[in-house]
Amino acid sequence: MGSEKRYFGTDVYQEAKARIRLAFENFDKVCVSFSGGKDSTVLTHLTLEVARELGRVPVDVLFIDLEGQYAATIEHVHEVMAMPEVRPHWICLPLNLRNASSATHPYWTCWDPDARDRWIRPLPDAPGVVSDPAEFPWFRAGMEFEQFVPLFNEHVAGGGSVACLVGIRSDESLNRWKAVKKQDKVKKCAWNGVQWSARSHARSRAVSFFSIYDWRFEDLWKYVGTRRLSYNRLYDLMYLTGMPFSEMRICQPYGDDQRKGLDLFHKIEPETWAKIVERVEGANFAAYYAGQKFLGYQGGTGLPPAFSSWRQYCDFLVQTLPEGLRSVYHRRIAVFQGWWAKNGCALEAWPDAGEPALENRKMVPSWRRVAISLLKQDLGKSLSFGFAQEDVDRVRALKEKAAAL
Repeated sequence: MGSEKRYFGTDVYQEAKARIRLAFENFDKVCVSFSGGKDSTVLTHLTLEVARELGRVPVDVLFIDLEGQYAATIEHVHEVMAMPEVRPHWICLPLNLRNASSATHPYWTCWDPDARDRWIRPLPDAPGVVSDPAEFPWFRAGMEFEQFVPLFNEHVAGGGSVACLVGIRSDESLNRWKAVKKQDKVKKCAWNGVQWSARSHARSRAVSFFSIYDWRFEDLWKYVGTRRLSYNRLYDLMYLTGMPFSEMRICQPYGDDQRKGLDLFHKIEPETWAKIVERVEGANFAAYYAGQKFLGYQGGTGLPPAFSSWRQYCDFLVQTLPEGLRSVYHRRIAVFQGWWAKNGCALEAWPDAGEPALENRKMVPSWRRVAISLLKQDLGKSLSFGFAQEDVDRVRALKEKAAAL
């Protein structure tokens, strides 16, 4: 009972509209980040409601097209971006994306001009499509998704300010809950102390607002159903496959966590799947094996009988990596070791395998944790460290070198 959200004299619908109204009243522009999923669909329609009331239409809507997406998602994007009250920004540029399907190709580039003959689908023909990198003077081919978004937000702000509305809900995951509720964020990068806001730095003219952070799954579908709004029909297909509601996400499916759902592609859209297998290195392997114990899923894996310790197994796994990629993992593991040494657990005190409950909560280091990260091929993400730009650049250089051979 203590975790339930309760409002007195209002509800999540009214609260969300009040937050969106605050954004319109304090910023020159408002831009909605749209993925084609349920959260961003609801957020877009809520924003349009408020914009009509305030006479602030059209509203900027950003969709970053990652090429290898479901046809149902693109169909829904066409519906939303064609709305007369939407000013569309449909981005089809060569961005560098995480590919957890392959150890040798841990990134892939969507809309890569050098792979045009293997694109999963042709460039969309729709208003607002941006496929020419020269459209943005600051754009660099192969830049990361996470690099592009803040620069685009500043671009939209122009000489003024922009409120960037993002459909993050705290119910979806612990990480998303932290993104909204983490207290030190309020002091460092929130706007005017508003806890459901964030910006990349204190002087940024672009501020992100999580206006529906307190909505539940049921709230989203009630809003869509009572207003008879269009939505991504991919959710219907996911439901028919038996997928749990908690796993129904619309995102690029080749990431470290998302690859577990790759097998849905060949069930739902076999014609798209055939093109993905040709385009994204290791996709077929990931679809077949992701989620299996030997790749570190389903509660981890047992130590193979050929090895006497997890540390010995880690040494073996590292040696199986290509030489260039091996150096990336060496560096990430060294960072992991250094962090724990500074925080009370030097390397010599590490357990070979810690308490599973504590390992799952990332509260203790162990060689088993390192081995599972190597098995998942996640570049150390499961060790609680983000990707360093120097590692990303190194992997990209390896990929370019291999392509030139």
